[in-house]
Amino acid sequence: MKPFSYARTTSLDAATREKTTGATLLAGGTNLLDLMKLQVMQPDRLADINRIDGLRDITTDDAGNTHVGALVTNSDVAAHPTILRHYPVLAHAILAGASGQIRNMATTGGNLLQRTRCVAFYDTAASCNKRQPGTGCDAMGGGNRMNAIIGGSEHCIAVNPSDMAVALRLLDARVRTRRAGGATREIPMADFHLLPGATPQVETALQGDEMITTLILPPAPPGRHAYRKVRDRASYAFALVSVAAIMQASDGYMRTVRFALGGIAPRPWRIEAAEQVLTGQKVSLPALSHAADIALAGAQGHGDNDFKIPLARRTLIHVLSTLARETEDE
Repeated sequence: MKPFSYARTTSLDAATREKTTGATLLAGGTNLLDLMKLQVMQPDRLADINRIDGLRDITTDDAGNTHVGALVTNSDVAAHPTILRHYPVLAHAILAGASGQIRNMATTGGNLLQRTRCVAFYDTAASCNKRQPGTGCDAMGGGNRMNAIIGGSEHCIAVNPSDMAVALRLLDARVRTRRAGGATREIPMADFHLLPGATPQVETALQGDEMITTLILPPAPPGRHAYRKVRDRASYAFALVSVAAIMQASDGYMRTVRFALGGIAPRPWRIEAAEQVLTGQKVSLPALSHAADIALAGAQGHGDNDFKIPLARRTLIHVLSTLARETEDE
């Protein structure tokens, strides 16, 4: 591990000032420290933000929005009564990821900023435009079983690994941030993670002096929630494909439908046009298949991950048909 300096910050002002000078923020460290040990990331300075007050609370405002602090652990989010009651899909997604020990350390903000698990990204001997811009993408030539089938570019086909982010995209969450000097803004989850294009090293909409302070969850739409994760083994594995969905159905018709996919793209993949074609429609295999066609339009395999296209399609149809049946039975 490369030598680095360390600072312990106790305020948002101090943390954002550290970011301005190029420091990397340290919270749970569940991904960052691994990357440092492997020399994938080699920060010159770490700024520990764990002692900043006000970032470990979960509250609800008068408008019904739920605010989750950036330092709330994944375990605490998944177990919170408000989350379990109003946003069960978020709890299901978090519990589908990592071990209990990791969830006890991993933070909400850090989960959104975790790096891809692409083999080429982790192998410092491989060419990777995300890790070292301009060197190429070895994943294009093979070893891409876990990589993207949609949303990638000729420069990068890495997948966003977060289960939590898929649920947050489904829920139309917003990411509140703070910059040096105190300016704040809210970034919709739809805009937070960026597609790689020609700059795969730029993964989020955060500016250089900007840090996450809060996640904001608007009131969830009516309906039953589900999160389905397909992976190589039963636990502690990243998604090959995942689907988060909310559906309200009655009398054989889908009244409201939302869904987002994970494990297939550089960001959580949600296509509202695919949801709209199902709203008000009778539950049927042709209708669900049509929505899957729209959601996965343009999907392309790269050899080892060709199987992901039919897997994503079948998983989506299975989740939606199961939700429709379960909501009818309630």
